[in-house]
Amino acid sequence: MFDRQQLNAAANLVHASMLPTPALNWPLLSAALGSEVWVKHENHTPTGAFKVRGGIVYIDELVRAGAPAAGLITATRGNHGQSIPWAARAHGIPVRVLVPEGNSQEKNAAMAAWGADVEVFGTDFDEARVEAERLAAAYGSLFVRSFHEHLVRGVATYALELFEAVAALDTVYVPIGMGSGICGVILVRDLLGLETEVVGVVSDQADAVARSFEAGSIVETDTADTFADGMACRVPAPDAMAIINRGAARIVRVSEDDIADAVRLIYTTTHNVAEGAGAAACAAAAKDTDRGDKTGVVLTGGNIDRDWFATIIAGGIPRT
Repeated sequence: MFDRQQLNAAANLVHASMLPTPALNWPLLSAALGSEVWVKHENHTPTGAFKVRGGIVYIDELVRAGAPAAGLITATRGNHGQSIPWAARAHGIPVRVLVPEGNSQEKNAAMAAWGADVEVFGTDFDEARVEAERLAAAYGSLFVRSFHEHLVRGVATYALELFEAVAALDTVYVPIGMGSGICGVILVRDLLGLETEVVGVVSDQADAVARSFEAGSIVETDTADTFADGMACRVPAPDAMAIINRGAARIVRVSEDDIADAVRLIYTTTHNVAEGAGAAACAAAAKDTDRGDKTGVVLTGGNIDRDWFATIIAGGIPRT
């Protein structure tokens, strides 16, 4: 999907717009998990999530090729839907974003603030995605998939930063939505010739990727009902699954309780705010006995609605 020269070029492009995010070892978190834990803080990007990196590279490639006059349309639960308008605004490219009913109000507001036209459609991400594809065909817009080689190359820059900052990681845990993050980590791991195990993480309420990994073929689910909205996908991307099947050591399922516990643990031990998907890697590391002595967890984002965060800190679980 990319070579080292292309990855370095993507990193230079991303770093022209944002600083590398920190990879930090928090002693209290390490003590709680019983191993040396390094957190890759993708909650420290300009949009509060790792997806912005992909948007930077995707829009750069699009501008070079000639952006469509009708603009872009995409579907999202929020972080992908921030990354595209964030990068497109400098070029005056209109972006239309479809979100499902009940989507995060604060993510919706952030997308609109970056310049997106936000519309509500369907009961979940996959219904919004299908409608966005239909609208793109009807109006001549370009449909921006959540998994695309340019997006993967962009988000892979966080893996390059992590592996260059922290040597000899035994295991890295990566939450999976549509798969750009974990695929980027796998591809960079392989480019650098490292032995690090890459472990995917899904919600046990949205485990289509885990089922597909276990079956060796695409398995869709009927629902994806988790407050970790960044992982709430029912239909895996075949291109992503090909990379995951080849390069992931295993996929760990985490429960709503596990994720909420991890949000609280991250806040207590690091005073960082993690959204559900952002805390999932930590949740998996806490329950996985095969992680090794030196562990990386990717805190993919911190964009959680205030009410949900308050519920979790008070000991509860948000209801979707």
